[in-house]
Amino acid sequence: MNFSSLGLNNNLLKKVESLNWTQVTPIQEKAIPVALSGQDLVGIAQTGTGKTGAFLLPLIHKLGYQALGKPRALIFAPTKELAAQIAFDFESLNVVDSIKSVVLLGGLGMKSQLEAIEAGVDVVIATPGRFMDIYRKGALDLKNIKFLILDEADRLMDMGFMPQLRSILEVVPKKRQNWLFSATYP
Repeated sequence: MNFSSLGLNNNLLKKVESLNWTQVTPIQEKAIPVALSGQDLVGIAQTGTGKTGAFLLPLIHKLGYQALGKPRALIFAPTKELAAQIAFDFESLNVVDSIKSVVLLGGLGMKSQLEAIEAGVDVVIATPGRFMDIYRKGALDLKNIKFLILDEADRLMDMGFMPQLRSILEVVPKKRQNWLFSATYP
């Protein structure tokens, strides 16, 4: 199966081609159509099988070409390293210059992260703890959230992030798509 059969827009197909992605992986084949259809999903596949592409490609497609400058998507990861990798991959795949992202990580100064949010972002990629720190400062307007993505969802829960995740679920709109991905979910 090739990427053109998944229903992604032409600009994303050109981007995928420019990155030399030639074959759709099984997780991408199964997850992307479900995500594009507007359904919630749980995707389970081993590390290195294209899970990040399985949620970033439909996310970028669904965000479209009109930037709001207010968060429409939240992506959570259990570690700073994974969040930074997702942010890098988002920038590599993003075909719309006006769609901006920010990565919120603990251990770094909060000032630059707050400035990026104030300048306008559509996608927030974060660890739950830093996200809640910044949310409590009143810096994030979450009323436009349409997508909630948990990468390594089981690790987020196992690593003690359940209190933060519960708090996040209380403040994001109820009407949204939820995508959970894991390499180790039993």
